[in-house]
Amino acid sequence: MPYRAPVSEYEFLFRHVVGYDQVSATDRFSEADGDTVSAILTEAGKMCEEVMAPVQRNGDLHPARLENGKMRTSPGFADGWKAISEGGWIGMSAPEAHGGMGLPMALTTSVNEMMSAACLSLQLAPLMSQGQIEALDHHASDALKELYLPKLISGEWSGTMNLTEPQAGSDVGALSSKAEPNGDGTYAITGQKIFISWGDNDFSENICHLVLARLPDGVPGTKGISLFLVPKFLPDEAGKPGVANSLKVVSLEHKMGLHGSPTCVMQYDGATGWLVGKEHGGMAAMFTMMNNARLGVGGQGVGVAEGAYQHALAYALERKQGKTPSGTIVDHADVRRMLLEMKADLFASRAILLACAVAIDMQTATGEADWAARAALLTPIAKAFGTDTGIRVAETGVQVHGGMGFIEETGAAQYYRDVRVTAIYEGTNGIQAMDLVARKMMDGGEAACRLLEEIQKQAEHARGTLPELAEPVWQAAETLREATEWLVSQDNMNDRFAGAVPYLRAFARVLGGHYHLSAAMADKDGPRMALARFYVDRLLPEHAALLAHARAGAEGLYALGIDDLAGG
Repeated sequence: MPYRAPVSEYEFLFRHVVGYDQVSATDRFSEADGDTVSAILTEAGKMCEEVMAPVQRNGDLHPARLENGKMRTSPGFADGWKAISEGGWIGMSAPEAHGGMGLPMALTTSVNEMMSAACLSLQLAPLMSQGQIEALDHHASDALKELYLPKLISGEWSGTMNLTEPQAGSDVGALSSKAEPNGDGTYAITGQKIFISWGDNDFSENICHLVLARLPDGVPGTKGISLFLVPKFLPDEAGKPGVANSLKVVSLEHKMGLHGSPTCVMQYDGATGWLVGKEHGGMAAMFTMMNNARLGVGGQGVGVAEGAYQHALAYALERKQGKTPSGTIVDHADVRRMLLEMKADLFASRAILLACAVAIDMQTATGEADWAARAALLTPIAKAFGTDTGIRVAETGVQVHGGMGFIEETGAAQYYRDVRVTAIYEGTNGIQAMDLVARKMMDGGEAACRLLEEIQKQAEHARGTLPELAEPVWQAAETLREATEWLVSQDNMNDRFAGAVPYLRAFARVLGGHYHLSAAMADKDGPRMALARFYVDRLLPEHAALLAHARAGAEGLYALGIDDLAGG
């Protein structure tokens, strides 16, 4: 499918909206200045346009398949992986000591988003490796780092994460996989894992699985879980793939979308593995990988939104129907409404995503607690709102196509089918919202209120020149602050959870208004002003209804009994 990388959009956001100048001003990332950023984004965009986008449809029409125990990936995916690997795109933010570039996460996030827009099925593979690289860098022994990190960073080897089991989804502590010490520093891993993205492929020399399992003395629940690195092939003395490990792909899941990405049922039968991190400390190590993946998955949602928007706009510009000034449907009021909603939310979700990445970079560069709190606060919002936006924009893209959107040949439906799972994996969006109102509010809402104060200060600054935009943003932030104060005053956690999803969405709506206002201030006479006005006038007001829902508590959710739910 044709795709144009929005390089200028990232550059604008970095310069005027998300505060990237703070990142490049640090000693840690001083070399990642504006010229470097532009050069990297341009080169990555070219790879996405010329290599990845052309194989998007192959993944859907010619899915990955398992033949006699051998994985066969979609046509062109091996060449795509080669381009991603040779371009250094896997190890952009990886440590330089092991062959990475050591670049800011904000830059990696932008490139990952472009890859997601071009071909989400293929982009999942480097994303899994990136998460494993970060987990190993933070928690693995020096020996494991020296052997595995250079191979993962170069793309010679690829990585996965193995959490889910048939009886243990979001409740990871219910897992039954076991790890027995072999007496030589290794462990025998036995168990079955499901929903393993890119559990196997035919283009990397080795596949390295991070597997959660329980040692014999591990207590029940999450506190008794350990993390192990289990390769498909056991490295020989020279560090090259040797004999096959005792693991296999049992089957591939039959999925709604992402057909080019093999989602595997994995079986481990006494497979040799190495402990990563401390015994019984598996969740701490795995959360490093999952937090990386949550930001990445938010970017997948935003990326698919970009691809779906471009696809829908191209159709609207050429589809002739009815009498309009241009002769095409792009001038019908309702089609224009849909396109503007898509574009406005795409900007808002991308800005939230990059602001989160900037906070992560500032935490890395400065070690300051406030930046760590900001990154933690924005992560669930970036993941949930980014993926919700991807789903909503892709669905709207089908609607823009009308009847042709329901016809598979147009490709519009693929975006929706592919992106739908992003709201489910790496913690469902409901879990992201519960995390926001619980763990992220353990500080009494201080991190949230500091961010809202910044929003209001910017709005106050803009009142003199853009009062029609600044005032609604200020008032929305104030309403959100009041709702936050109510939220943290609730001792019954179920009252928080009952309104967690609308609260997160309201927070995202207010952040979107803030970032659109920033864009309008930098482009007072341009199209960004018009887009900001559309967002503030028509989308931002949703926050009030969402916060009313958020403050309604849990009691009403249980007013209907289980029998009543089933009754007529």
